[in-house]
This record gives sequence, C-alpha cells and structure tokens, in this order.
Amino acid sequence: MKPTQALRSLGQSLWLDNITRDLLDSGGLQRYASEHGITGLTSNPTIFDEAIGKSKSYDESIARGAREGKKGEALFEELALSDLRRAADLFKRVFDATQGVDGWVSMELSPLLARDTEGSVAAASRIHAQAQRANLFVKIPGTPEGIPAIEESIFNGVPINITLLFSAKQYMAAAEAYLRGIERRIAAGLDPRVGSVASVFVSRWDKAVADRVPASLRNRLGVAVGGRTYQAYRKLLTSPRWQKLAAAGARPQRLLWASTGTKDPAAPDTLYVEALAAPDTINTMPEKTLLAFEDHGRLSGPMAEDGAEAEKTLALFAAANVDVDAVGAQLQREGADSFVKSWNQLMQAVESKSR
Repeated sequence: MKPTQALRSLGQSLWLDNITRDLLDSGGLQRYASEHGITGLTSNPTIFDEAIGKSKSYDESIARGAREGKKGEALFEELALSDLRRAADLFKRVFDATQGVDGWVSMELSPLLARDTEGSVAAASRIHAQAQRANLFVKIPGTPEGIPAIEESIFNGVPINITLLFSAKQYMAAAEAYLRGIERRIAAGLDPRVGSVASVFVSRWDKAVADRVPASLRNRLGVAVGGRTYQAYRKLLTSPRWQKLAAAGARPQRLLWASTGTKDPAAPDTLYVEALAAPDTINTMPEKTLLAFEDHGRLSGPMAEDGAEAEKTLALFAAANVDVDAVGAQLQREGADSFVKSWNQLMQAVESKSR
C-alpha cells in the first residue's frame, strides 16, 4: 500500500497546500487527485503572490481585467476565484460523495481585515456569493477580532476555514465560535449544516524556538502542540454540547494540520506528516512534502487521543522556559503580519502587470 493510501485508510484527508493556473492547465492537480488521493486544496496570499507574480499565466487575464477598468483587490479576487472555481469543480465529485465532508477549496480574505470584525463578515459573505461554489471555504484568521467574525459568518451560512491557529487554546476559541454560530442557526430555525475546518499551523513552532532549546528538544514542539490540540478536538467531539448539535444535523468542524512542510534541513522531510496521522483530520501539504511522503514516508500508527506523551514533551519545554501560550500568540501575530506583507507584494504585482 502506498504511504498516501495508508493515510487515507487511517481516516485522514490529504489536501494540497497550493494552487496555480499552470497546475490547473497542465492537468497537474488532476494527477495529484487521481494518483495521490488529494481531495481538496488550500490557498493563501503567499501562494497567490508566488503564482501571479512569478508567472506569465495570468498576464492575459490581468490585461483583460485592466481594460475593463478592474484593478487592485477586485482584479485579484477575479483571478483567484477563477482558479478556485476550476479546482472546486474538480473536487465536486468528492464533495458530493462525502456529503460535504471533503472536496473543499479555500479562498483567504484580505489579511488587511484580520483585525476588522465587521469588514471580515461582509467580505466573507461577498466572496462566498461571488464564488458560486458550495465547496469553497472562506478563510478567516482566528485572531481575537476574527473570532466574532467567524461566529457571525457561520450563522450567516458561510463555510469557514479558520486559519492562523497555533495552539490548543486558540483552536478551542475557534471551535467555540463555530459552535455558537451553529447553535444560533438552530435557534433561528436554520439549517445547521455549515461546513468548517480549523487550521492549526505546526512547523512554525519549531522554527520559532530552535535557538532557545537544547538539541534534544529541537523539532519536537510542533508535534507536541499538535498532540495537545488533537486531544482537545477528540474531547470536544464527545462532549454533550456537540452531541446535541450533531443530533440536530450539524456537521463536525474538522481539524486541519497546516504548515506541515519541514523547515529544518536537518529534520526528516516527512516529519509532520508521519507524526500527525490522525483519523477525522486533514493534512494540507506543499507539493514537495506530498511527493516526499509518497516516496519514502512511513506510518507507525495514528496519533494518541489522550495527549499524554504530548504533555510530557510540553513539560520539558516549560522546564526550558518556553511559554507555549506566549509563543502561540506571537506566532499568530507574526503569521498575520506575514500575510499582510505577501498581500501588499501581491497587490503590487497585479498593479505592475496591469500597467
């Protein structure tokens, strides 16, 4: 059995953390779906900055849009949604077969809205309507300002991918927002079936503390935080609160592992994929990581649900003066700032090509 087949048999969905027009035009995405079992994808401003800024594939569309008077964010959204609609159509069969559990694509809000609750709610509704695809998530960051926007968007019936989550604490805040949105829909007599995933970023933990911990602890923090978060996820799914919503027809908000490409050249390139193998979750990975895992990845079994080993490891980091909550908050701020930087570069690239 291929390593990717083993992951799917275990109950984990594999998504691609990338999209480009070249990938669509060449049939590459279709091949990833048919040969490697990819059943969805994610995107972000950095991915589109790379795709548009360093490729000529979008030039004709940009020129046409510019002649029509479109520019800046509006032009970018047209370009991105054009790609994502094609990807959504490719995964529609999976989406239908799983009754909306799998087969999703994701479009990120402008990161300039990360601290604008009302603006995020309005933009999420607009983008989802503009996309005209049931299997398109709108990505809202799980920042303090994003949490109420997530709840309101779920209440509005907009499928949400909650991004930029780093810790179990941040994950629970996002999960609570989803639950409140669904509870409000049920109270209002609305359909409780609104899709959502909670995206927890992993590898950035180890990069953040690499120079602060002994060699014995390097490249262990991301997996440990993932273990704690997975425990919280499993506990939530067995809670009376969730069981009540499930009985009313609500769907679980799935846990998604993001940033699973290894950043340390000295670490195994399949480190996070192997360690985060868990039922009822999603791993979205870059092409390089996907191909590496398919080539030489190995599974030793699913993640433990009790989180005991994760807590032992986290205790070692606490002894090394690593404050997980503080680092998690720092990583979320830095992640939001990084997406703003990529967004500004992206807008500059679109503007330059428009001219």
